[in-house]
Amino acid sequence: MANFYVGVDVGGTTVKMGLFSEEGELLEKWEIPTRTEESGVNILPDIVKSIESKRQEKGGHISGIGMGVPGPVTDDGVVLKCANLGWGVVSAKNEVSSLTGVGNVAIANDANIAALGEMWKGGGRGFNSIVMVTLGTGVGGGIIIRGKILTGSMGAGGEIGHLKVNPQETESCNCGGKGCLEQYTSATGIVRIAKKHLHPGGAKLEDSCLAGVEITAKAIFDGAKSGDTYCEEVVEEFGRYLGYGLANVAQVVDPEAFVIGGGVSRAGEIILDVTKRYYNDHVMFALQNKEFRLAELGNDAGIYGAVKMVI
Repeated sequence: MANFYVGVDVGGTTVKMGLFSEEGELLEKWEIPTRTEESGVNILPDIVKSIESKRQEKGGHISGIGMGVPGPVTDDGVVLKCANLGWGVVSAKNEVSSLTGVGNVAIANDANIAALGEMWKGGGRGFNSIVMVTLGTGVGGGIIIRGKILTGSMGAGGEIGHLKVNPQETESCNCGGKGCLEQYTSATGIVRIAKKHLHPGGAKLEDSCLAGVEITAKAIFDGAKSGDTYCEEVVEEFGRYLGYGLANVAQVVDPEAFVIGGGVSRAGEIILDVTKRYYNDHVMFALQNKEFRLAELGNDAGIYGAVKMVI
C-alpha cells in the first residue's frame, strides 16, 4: 500500500490541496470551496472529508498532512486568529489529527509555507536560508533560516509588509499603521504611487502612457520597460522602498537569498534589478550582493511548503 502526504493551503475562497509521494513528487492537486459561514466551523471537516475521499480513490495510506492558513500560528499548531476564515483561536493541528487519525500533522502561516515551498522546489532551490516576499493585493513575507520557518513567539514572524519604511506618511495602511511597506510595494500601493507621484521637475502623469487609462501595476511596469519616463520614476520609487525594507530584514536575519513572488512579480527581472540596487545602497557592506530570485511555483507554493513540513 502506497504512502501519501497531503499539502493543504487554506484561502478565504478556496482550499488548495496536493497529494504527494514519499519522494516529494506532486501526484495530483485539487480544490474545494472554503465555507467561511458560521465562523468557519465546516472548513477543517470539509478538508478532512476531501482528503479521505482522495485516499479511498487512490487506495493508499496518508502518512502526513501539512497545512497553511492565513493568520498567525504557534509552533504547536494553534491558530490565534484568522479573520478571513471567521476563526478565533483554533487548535487546528489537534483537530485535524483527531478527525483523521494521522499523528504527523503540521500547521503554519500561509506566507511562511509558501516561502518553504519556494526554498524546496522553486526559486529558492539551492539555499536553506531565504526571505520570500509576496507582492499582491497586500505584501506578505516568509523567513526560512537553515530550513526552518521563523515563526516568532506568537506565530506572526515574517510580516514584512508592515515594516515601517516612511515615517512621514500621513495615510493609514490596512493594518492601522502608517508608512508600511505594503503601502508602496503591493499592487494597490504601486498604483497609489503613480496617482500621487509628484517630483518637482520630473515627468508628469499627463505626458505618460498612463494618461487617460486605467492605471494598474502591470501597466506601470510595462510602461517602464518601454521607456516611459513617468513609469520609470514610479518603478524607482517602488524599488527604493522595497530595497530599503529588505535591507532592514537582512540586518536581522542575514539570508542567503531573497525570493520575490505574488502577482506583481510577473513583471519579471525589472523588479529584481531595481530592488537589488536600492538594497545594496541601504545595507551594510557585509550583507551586500545577496541573490535575488523570482518565485517559480505560483499558486502551488503553499501546497509544496505545507507538505515539506511533514514529509
